[in-house]
Amino acid sequence: MKLVVVSAGLSVPSSTRLLADRLAAAVDGRTPVDIQVVELRDLAVEIAHNFTNGFAGRSLAAALDAVTEADGLIVVTPVFSASYSGLFKSFFDVLEKDALAGKPVLIAATGGSARHSLVLDHALRPLFAYLRAVVVPTGVYAASEDWGAEGLPERIERAAGELGALMRGLSTARPASKPTVVPFAEQLAALSPSASQRRPAQSSPSGV
Repeated sequence: MKLVVVSAGLSVPSSTRLLADRLAAAVDGRTPVDIQVVELRDLAVEIAHNFTNGFAGRSLAAALDAVTEADGLIVVTPVFSASYSGLFKSFFDVLEKDALAGKPVLIAATGGSARHSLVLDHALRPLFAYLRAVVVPTGVYAASEDWGAEGLPERIERAAGELGALMRGLSTARPASKPTVVPFAEQLAALSPSASQRRPAQSSPSGV
């Protein structure tokens, strides 16, 4: 299975990328996956050009294809002005509208204060619900004071377990048999009075 990690960290090194790597490693430890990381920092110029000319550059197109073809996603953004970063949102704005439909997604964010932890439920979760992704129940927020403290490793493991379970479930699910499509004209004809008159009458029960 293919796991794609989208990191919107801007600095090098980045706490956002660190959290993304720890989440990916936790998923891989439970469910072996092929991990590909998409660094949005490297795609900023191509994302901007895509908005102005409507065409994705080579690197951006490859990243969009990777996200579309992934069996599961981990998305991590730094918190800017109590929400996801503009670069993070812009990347998903240029993604095809149906690309994430039914796809398992683990949401995560980093920030300087624990007060911004609600960004997961107030910004990230609604965004991916709108994109019709399947967002795992546990989101992971890491404030500056969380690194090396109790609680963060447990949240990472719980979220990774939920994403891995969804990815395994979808990969082993067998596709349903293709339904028979009856042309609309035939359905209308079957409802017409003349059609009902042509149907053989049902015999009445004896004694009635």
